[in-house]
Amino acid sequence: MKRALLVGINDYPGTQNDLQGCVNDITNLYDVLVKYFGFASTDIVMLSDKRATKQAILEGLKGLIAKSGAGDSAVFHYSGHGSQVRDTEGDELADGLDEIICPWDFDWDGTYIKDDDFAAIFSELKKGLSLEVILDSCHSGTGTREMIIDRTSLRDQQAGLLDEKALWASSHCIRPRFLAPPADIALRADDIFGDALKLRRIGEEGVLNHVLWAACRSDQYSADADVGGRPGGAFTYFFCKHIRDTAGRVSRTDLIKLVRASLKHEGFSQVPQLECQENLKKTGVFV
Repeated sequence: MKRALLVGINDYPGTQNDLQGCVNDITNLYDVLVKYFGFASTDIVMLSDKRATKQAILEGLKGLIAKSGAGDSAVFHYSGHGSQVRDTEGDELADGLDEIICPWDFDWDGTYIKDDDFAAIFSELKKGLSLEVILDSCHSGTGTREMIIDRTSLRDQQAGLLDEKALWASSHCIRPRFLAPPADIALRADDIFGDALKLRRIGEEGVLNHVLWAACRSDQYSADADVGGRPGGAFTYFFCKHIRDTAGRVSRTDLIKLVRASLKHEGFSQVPQLECQENLKKTGVFV
């Protein structure tokens, strides 16, 4: 069986940060899954805007995992805002940060979905189940695993992101998929952590049990842009475009190269990431 959960959120009530291309992203991927990979429309759940609450997303993802077994293929796609918050569980010992995605009913008091939440759900994956996770949001490069960032580098990256945001807005009509945290969260790294911190991934202690496609590195914005004649995520647009160009016959390694090249050619600075076991990189996507 092949099943998918596709989440796209343009409307964020109570904020000045609505997006325009996230719902288009999930209809774009829906078309690709049905036409090129044999997914039945009845086995694809789509959550958009007010239907994409925290509860609905988590229940949908848990249901996707529970219904899928050995030999099945499952896909989870999220397009919307991303951000980072201070860790409250004590498991992000080095940088104190949790990467988050922002549901429709998002607030800074806990109505968000953390990388810890994903890790807990994905720990229930049955052996032999193929899960492909696609995150088209800012800071998505560490969306399903832990990231530890050097304190000084974090400040430099944040400064660079502000310049990049201004550049995008002036030259590409791009809306970064990023919700800026309150001041107490934005200053979370100062005077708390040491300076010689290094990258650590949840894969050092065990093999990553799913495939992660991230629209950008953890220190970058993901673009919500006008591409292909309508608003959409720059990453999702080129991801789907190259699948169509190859009629779905493309390895993950080749696909990530094609998407990166197209984004660079079109002037986008985000660098998509592919995380999975080495033997999966040369096999086809969604198989």
